[in-house]
Amino acid sequence: MTDLLAHVESVWQAVVADLPTFTVEVVPSIDSTSSELMRRARDGLTDPVLLVAEEQTAGRGRMGKGWHSKPGQSLTFSLALPLAPADWSGLSLAVGVSLAESLHPDVRLKWPNDLWLQERKLGGILVETAGSGEGASAPRTVVIGVGINIARPEAGVVAASAVAGAMAPMPPAGLSEVRLGVTAGETLALVAPALVRDVLSFGARGFAPFAPRFAERDALRGRTVHLSDGTDGRAEGVDPQGALRVLTPSGLRLVHSAEVSVRPC
Repeated sequence: MTDLLAHVESVWQAVVADLPTFTVEVVPSIDSTSSELMRRARDGLTDPVLLVAEEQTAGRGRMGKGWHSKPGQSLTFSLALPLAPADWSGLSLAVGVSLAESLHPDVRLKWPNDLWLQERKLGGILVETAGSGEGASAPRTVVIGVGINIARPEAGVVAASAVAGAMAPMPPAGLSEVRLGVTAGETLALVAPALVRDVLSFGARGFAPFAPRFAERDALRGRTVHLSDGTDGRAEGVDPQGALRVLTPSGLRLVHSAEVSVRPC
């Protein structure tokens, strides 16, 4: 039995009371757990499912960035369930809050969808939806993809991700740096039940209850940031819908995740 399979039963037992039709699947290799669950959603399969991969060969991140994984070196999974919040704004931030609180006190959140550990990327989040219901309030299937480094990625992987002529990227972090000996399966058991509860809470109450929790782990607040459209400013936290507040020379600007990427200066 693999490490991931050894923890499936405990995850299922912790969630099934809230989601009676919930299932957990573990596959040895797949192109992308999120791509697979989006395919299922488009085919009309809406039962809640947690799909975990020992290995991803074509994982996807925000803005088309790849996220590949090797068995035991990272945890990659996607959660799909029907959801009908009054406002979808801030869901990726709520997911980040849930994961960070479960992982370690030192984990911080880089708006809008990165987990940071000691100023380095520990993991990423990708939120997508599918559905054809009538009206804005109709339930849609949300697919939440998560990738978390368990071991610190090898130097060769980091070098291969560098863009020609650009400054070398900061080496990513691994959870094992602060949780010695932790496995992917143990990490799944740490984060998955709380994640399901928090996503259901978001569906019922929106981002507002998560805002103070996000503020406690906000990695950008008070720092000078550079937006991909060339604007510089000081990050001032997020608004009630999860938009990043950036104080620029022209005044306060609200930045939404679909508009630009953000990096600290």
